[in-house]
Amino acid sequence: MLNLTINGKKIQVEEGTTILQAARENGIYIPTLCYDDAVKVYGACGLCVVEAEGIPKLLRSCSAKCSDGMVINTESDRVVQSRKVAMELLMSAHDGDCIAPCQLNCPARTDCQGYVGLIANGEYDAALKLIKNKIPLPASIGRVCPHPCETACRRGKVDEPINIAQLKSFAADIDLNKDKYIPDKKPATGKKVAVIGGGPAGLTVAYRLAVQGHEVHIFDKMEKMGGMLRYGIPQYRLPKEILDEEISIIERTGVKMNNNLTLGKDYTIESLNSFYDAVIVAVGAWKSSNMRTPGEELDGVIGGIDFLRDVALKNDVNIGERVVICGGGNTAMDACRTAVRLGAKEVYCVYRRTRNEMPAEDIEITEAEEEGVQFKFLTNPISFNGESGKVKSITLQIMQLGEPDASGRRKPVPVEGKTEEIEVDSVIVAIGQKLVSDDVKELKLNDRGNIEADIDTFKTSIDGVFAIGDATNRGASIAIEAIGEANRCAVSVDAYLKNEEIETRVPYISRRDEELIDFASKEKCPAIKPKVLGAEQRKDNFDEVCLGYTEEEAKAEASRCLECGCKEYYKCRLLNVAQRYDIHPERFKGEMPQKYTANSNEFIERNSAKCILCGLCVRSCKEVMDISAIGLLGRGFKTEVAPAFNLPLDQTKCNNCGLCVKLCPTGALTEKSSLAKQVPLDESYTEQTVKINNQDAKVLVSRYNGKVIRVIPNDSVSRNSGLTREELASLIK
Repeated sequence: MLNLTINGKKIQVEEGTTILQAARENGIYIPTLCYDDAVKVYGACGLCVVEAEGIPKLLRSCSAKCSDGMVINTESDRVVQSRKVAMELLMSAHDGDCIAPCQLNCPARTDCQGYVGLIANGEYDAALKLIKNKIPLPASIGRVCPHPCETACRRGKVDEPINIAQLKSFAADIDLNKDKYIPDKKPATGKKVAVIGGGPAGLTVAYRLAVQGHEVHIFDKMEKMGGMLRYGIPQYRLPKEILDEEISIIERTGVKMNNNLTLGKDYTIESLNSFYDAVIVAVGAWKSSNMRTPGEELDGVIGGIDFLRDVALKNDVNIGERVVICGGGNTAMDACRTAVRLGAKEVYCVYRRTRNEMPAEDIEITEAEEEGVQFKFLTNPISFNGESGKVKSITLQIMQLGEPDASGRRKPVPVEGKTEEIEVDSVIVAIGQKLVSDDVKELKLNDRGNIEADIDTFKTSIDGVFAIGDATNRGASIAIEAIGEANRCAVSVDAYLKNEEIETRVPYISRRDEELIDFASKEKCPAIKPKVLGAEQRKDNFDEVCLGYTEEEAKAEASRCLECGCKEYYKCRLLNVAQRYDIHPERFKGEMPQKYTANSNEFIERNSAKCILCGLCVRSCKEVMDISAIGLLGRGFKTEVAPAFNLPLDQTKCNNCGLCVKLCPTGALTEKSSLAKQVPLDESYTEQTVKINNQDAKVLVSRYNGKVIRVIPNDSVSRNSGLTREELASLIK
């Protein structure tokens, strides 16, 4: 036996053992992407290097044998630096998206590709569960979200983006109309958490922490939970019956909800902090921003948020027949369309830029126009004029577009001497919203007047108090942004309660250069638009405007997905190693050695652009299966793995044993699932023994949400059986 030391651990191994084998036998991790016990040592990836005392060069642990007295360091600075360079070189020639751009652009990092793909396959329960991993209010958010995911959707470069938000609410509505999904909760921790504010941020963080086993109480000043989803979004966009149902599901996870309690009056942050193990402030931004325009104090000049809240509360709202709304965002559109529904005869929207620069969703602008709202672009209020303290008219400065400002939009500048006056009964100022700072005077505020919270941990100036959502840092944003913060905050608070630290480093992922993607070859298939009520049907009532998808429409729309994200994401060994290190492959950016292709047969998909030339597929096909259906073609930088003469796999000796796919450390080779629409899913794998020709054979069975997704040969009997995947699946009981 040989005695050696690895990372300070003294171990004994038999002579002839490699350093990699010795480390693995003793639970010490050494990365490698080209080694497997099934084939001969190759040493291609260069990641398994280690440092041995007294030996000047780094050793490849997959081939270097142990010697008596050896002292090995697997994570020295020199080793780590070498691995980082090796990974950067590998990733610089790896052309693939780990995660779809839609998911990356969602502030909550919702797995859009995953649930869209599941809907395409008719797996609605699984889709809903996947959505609820990030969003506990999917039916509500699907109706109101301005869907940044769709902005990033690459289908839009072919024809039109996938209608991701509508698909979200489609899956959620199905759940609300049957046995509602309640996630399994972890055992009770004995820890108590207070959440101040029952809006999307507060409800989300409460839901997450309740599922983690903590006791959570929400305190809210309003009569009902929901925050701006209830009091800032009109009924015609979000029926409150839907919101009520989703909040009741959160309540069923054990969250205690306390309404009509005002911060600073009924309790303080400090009083909660003395009783609870953690406090999360999610009070939102309930004050309308003012324009600082002369006459803004006149009766009849109303804040947009205040107006929408009064309507939601069914207060007496008298806006008269002529109404001007100032602003160009979704809140302004909500105010315009609500004014129409309240009976206003003339509704104007005043915006200082053009329609192209309006931040509101195009569908909101279009539907407002259909309902009779008149848009006055390139105009800006310079005074609200009144008589006896009541607004009577508004004077508008005519504008023109100048140079772009910091936001990238062209800055509006006044046209000297040109103004316009409009007679009005009411003016609604909908240019933004902000925190009521007196509510949170116990906490440190930033120069914007918002709560100062750490961007990674969400900790505030008081120990044990966290803050999220519209009340913090940059101020008010969209609901999905608040939900994203709430999810991350829940992780931080959970760690705080367990006296643990959280990882704040952003892990590396591979992204394709969109400039190099060939969209022209994609078949065009325009988006399926959900049906809506006609303008005459809807403009005098608050009935929901969008009627949503039928099942057939939803499946067809979901099937348009281009499947950008890698199907091997959840088990990609290349990504696993890449995320261990702070790498920058762009240092070696250059021409990609292989074109992005998607060759496939009935069982296997092959994409050489994701290949890192580890050689495992070639070697296993030759050394284990004795087939040699694939090999290395070309030389140097242009070398690629392919069948002889680049023939399709079906025209080679390939028997579809799947060994090459199993050993592939990337998404260059993937095993097709039984789903019609291929989706990257976090599958669970178990090995099972089946009978094939009266012989015991081992297969890997993959399941997702309880359903068998694929059955893969896992020994020589099953690999040489000649059975199709469907025939193998039929053997699983």
